[in-house]
Amino acid sequence: MVSADATGDAVARARRLPSLGVGLHVVVVNGRPVLPPESVGSLVERDGNFPSDLLAAGVRYFFDPQARRQLEAEIRGQFEAFARTGLALDHVNAQNHMHVHPTVFATILRVGREFGMRSVRVPYEPFWPSWRSAHRDFALRLGNAVLLSPWLSLMRARLRHAGLRSNDIVFGLSDTGRMTAERVRALLAQLPDGVTEMYFHPDLGNVEFAALCDASVVDAVRDAGVVPSTFAGILHDAA
Repeated sequence: MVSADATGDAVARARRLPSLGVGLHVVVVNGRPVLPPESVGSLVERDGNFPSDLLAAGVRYFFDPQARRQLEAEIRGQFEAFARTGLALDHVNAQNHMHVHPTVFATILRVGREFGMRSVRVPYEPFWPSWRSAHRDFALRLGNAVLLSPWLSLMRARLRHAGLRSNDIVFGLSDTGRMTAERVRALLAQLPDGVTEMYFHPDLGNVEFAALCDASVVDAVRDAGVVPSTFAGILHDAA
């Protein structure tokens, strides 16, 4: 998130970890722009920040020509800010998965290829493995899997056409902040074939940080025969 408060610190840490795959997390909701708020007035609220109402923002980005022009300028500004860090661009995704939105995604595709974008997260979480790992939030998990399906199919088709890579599935969508060591082990025990992303929001002292440091999780990754990879290391074409 190139406009976030801790971006400088994150970049400095990433430079000390050359094997770390660092991606651009495009922000067009629930955050602030890199461009001056007055230059993206059709995108931001009175406080200069992007809206938190995803539906309203999505409608505006789709139907408002001025908003679309400003959206492209802002997304380009975020790619430019990432390029200035000097870090290799491993992949691209977006805050609140707004890159699923067809207008946002088309803009990211158009701009991102100018900056060497090669990989994009497709936020598809299959229902049954997700449900079996937790046995909670049935409607949320089913909705994520079913309601997003048409948009994700469109994403995959456009990625294939553009020659870009992606993951096949992702775990963590329905368990943000609750990816405990137990849940991670349950997911690792039922990984499907292909490329799976398992994502976390670790913070010092929270359960997700603890899960990533848990020896039993390390053992489960090894026992499952998982081959770790960055997005840039994915060797298959986008599925």
